[in-house]
Amino acid sequence: MLGGVSISLDTARPEKSRFFYGGTRIIRMDLCALEKRTGAELHADSCSPTLGHGDYHAWLVKMIRCPAILILSLFAWQSLRAVLPAHSVSPSRQFIIYGADAALRGTVSQLAEQTKANLLALLRQRDEWRTAVVVNLQPQQANLPEIPPTDLRVSQTGFGVKLQLDLTVGQNLDGSLIQRQLLRAILLEMIYRDEGDLVPGATLVEPPDWLLEGVLALTPGREPEPLTQTLSTTDKAKSLEEFLRQRFGLLDSAGRILYRAYSMALLQLLLNDGGGHVRLARYIANLSHASNDPVADLKAWFPRLREDEKKWRSTLARLSEHQTYQLLTFAESGRRLDELLQIKIADGSRNREKPKTVNLNELASRKASPDERAAVNQMSQALLFFIGTAHPVLRPVAREYQQITTLLARGKRRGIAKRLSHLDSTRKELAARMGEIDDFMNWYEATQMESQSGAFNGYFKAANQSQASSPKRRDPLSVYLDALEDQIETSGLE
Repeated sequence: MLGGVSISLDTARPEKSRFFYGGTRIIRMDLCALEKRTGAELHADSCSPTLGHGDYHAWLVKMIRCPAILILSLFAWQSLRAVLPAHSVSPSRQFIIYGADAALRGTVSQLAEQTKANLLALLRQRDEWRTAVVVNLQPQQANLPEIPPTDLRVSQTGFGVKLQLDLTVGQNLDGSLIQRQLLRAILLEMIYRDEGDLVPGATLVEPPDWLLEGVLALTPGREPEPLTQTLSTTDKAKSLEEFLRQRFGLLDSAGRILYRAYSMALLQLLLNDGGGHVRLARYIANLSHASNDPVADLKAWFPRLREDEKKWRSTLARLSEHQTYQLLTFAESGRRLDELLQIKIADGSRNREKPKTVNLNELASRKASPDERAAVNQMSQALLFFIGTAHPVLRPVAREYQQITTLLARGKRRGIAKRLSHLDSTRKELAARMGEIDDFMNWYEATQMESQSGAFNGYFKAANQSQASSPKRRDPLSVYLDALEDQIETSGLE
């Protein structure tokens, strides 16, 4: 037996041979019968000359060579299966993941498929991929700290592009960075899907940064509130041309957050346009022929952007005024309630710069003027809207204040002072009790819980990075400089 293939010779009839692979008979040869039959056929043919012994032997060897080639192919396939490293293939078979364990490969496969599904749902397109993406999971090496955590390598083979994403698996694995590189690889495959005759060494067009960040910002399940709040705090919005000419890699952390907000606004503007999903898909498919002017390329596929920037400005204004429906915390509800309870009234034409401030206790002890009643009425409406977003503990207090302001706006002051005094004492008791609850929860999380909430992970990560020394580099120049530094320190001590 050789590599799972066995050759059996019949001792009773040595002219018969059998070939087995994995217990299954694949070839049975009767050499004598073959010789007799072949010789008879050859000599019976009157139109062909009789072959000599040497020619007949060569012909017989050729007939036996085909089963031998089959057996050698089986040997090669078995050896090839033993050499292939462990890998996983995604459900759509576009992503081939090598390295690490099966659990991590499955997680990366799921993230890749979900990223592609989100993009296709945004574009309303079917999955028609042609080029596979190879994902290589490599462990973090202490002697090579300069290796980036993610590296997407794109090469031309003469028949299209080859996409390989190298991911460094370490303790601090950033899922958002991996998702961005996976989306970049998917978009590159869509851009060069129909470009089969690429010349090796040709410059490839990258997907624009605003497209990457916009698609990630519109991922289902991701909260848009931080980005909309960033737009609301911006003093002056950038024009569309200024935004498109920015480079995401050259911005700081605050600038990148604002860039993501602009990207989300632009992508929503394009998708809401008539036939925006189809236009955006065609724009991506034709990016391989794009020019050096990103603004002109985008306006060529979306002609309505040529008119003016009113739609761009209105989209930014609409997103910045986006109302959040999340409940406020107890501290935020208390601060908001204090702001609403301040009554500011303009004191006629005598002092326009500084409005007059009046509290509810003062209005409960005297008759309010018409301006004060109007101000209290506005306060009552603001408190009515505030009740829906207030903390559940402070919601009854806010409802009581709203009822009091409604009575004061109608000129009714009976029992108002007593109710206001009771509300003040109630707020103080609630503030003290909530402070005790916060202290207990912080103590319990720090000392008793097995798993932390993750609210301070960003702070701990920054603190550890500032304290931890960076690993030494092992390239020849760095080794030489380290040795030179040791010699200088040693000579200084002597």
